[in-house]
Amino acid sequence: MQTHTPFRLMQRFSGILLCLLLSACAPDPTVNPIPPGATVMAFGDSITFGTGAAAGESYPDRLAALNGWRMVNAGVPGDTAQGAGERLGDALTQHQPALVILELGGNDFLRRRPASAVKEDLRGLIRQVKAQGIPLALVAVPRFSVLRASVGTLDDAALYRELAEEEQVFLVQNILARILSDETLRADPIHPNAAGYRQLARQLHAALAEAGFMNEGAL
Repeated sequence: MQTHTPFRLMQRFSGILLCLLLSACAPDPTVNPIPPGATVMAFGDSITFGTGAAAGESYPDRLAALNGWRMVNAGVPGDTAQGAGERLGDALTQHQPALVILELGGNDFLRRRPASAVKEDLRGLIRQVKAQGIPLALVAVPRFSVLRASVGTLDDAALYRELAEEEQVFLVQNILARILSDETLRADPIHPNAAGYRQLARQLHAALAEAGFMNEGAL
């Protein structure tokens, strides 16, 4: 029977503690500030497009007013993570963005696609962007539930955090779920209204600034 001296037990405990500390302090993906006037592409579905609000009230429009970037709205209502790869490459070539903000997956969830499949489709989109050396911010999307929306308890689908950690991209989390949990910020069960898009832009702006995508002196 193997025995352990107090010294050996302390060594094992110290090693475990060190591993935990290192994993807790893992660095976020490195980002560089993007100056006002640079092209940033918002790539997504109807939420990126701005469904539920008037023209000029989408979150990319509101974000451009906050930070001075030239925002390209590449949102297509009804688009899915499964199908978006067919147009992503052309959009990257056409606009040559300094940053891509990716918001997709909601329509996949509505079609009851397995989370594992949605995750791999999003991974393919992320890798298309990374292959061109373009930084990316991934917007977490909730898996829609009538009940959870009605009581204000939507939360991000877990796959987004997993994917951001695995692919080392910046994750914008706990924003869209909160907006869609608030009936005063929704045009319908799955889309923000004008006030919701304003809040999405403000909170996205703050998250991107905190992550280092903007200089301290940015708008």
